[in-house]
Amino acid sequence: MNTQCNVQRVVLIDDSENDNFFHEIALRKAGFGGEILVFESGERALEFLLQDQIAMPTMVFLDINMPGMNGFAVARELSAGLQPRADLQLNILTSSAWSVDKATAESMDLIRNYLVKPLTREMAAGLMAREESVSPTP
Repeated sequence: MNTQCNVQRVVLIDDSENDNFFHEIALRKAGFGGEILVFESGERALEFLLQDQIAMPTMVFLDINMPGMNGFAVARELSAGLQPRADLQLNILTSSAWSVDKATAESMDLIRNYLVKPLTREMAAGLMAREESVSPTP
């Protein structure tokens, strides 16, 4: 399956090396051929994203439960300091099905989707297709 979309880069932010590995496979199987960056710490990912200011259309998958800075703290800092130069889709991708976490995510404007792990090929393809349908055409 070759899914064409406007997303040029995916950023995986999760402290689990195994989850990042399998999520990268799911993205590739969904047809994503762009750049995939992996960060195992919220702090490092935040530093990169704030410096980059979303220089190209980017989809982020952000875990909630990480040591140090958790996913919600990353999202809050991005909301405060980010002035994206291109389209950004920020998705929570977590093992937590807890309703409080979901409600917190839904209360944050920057977060587009709340997804429960694992990211599958079908989930990734659906997100890419949805992103293509909502992105403006050049």
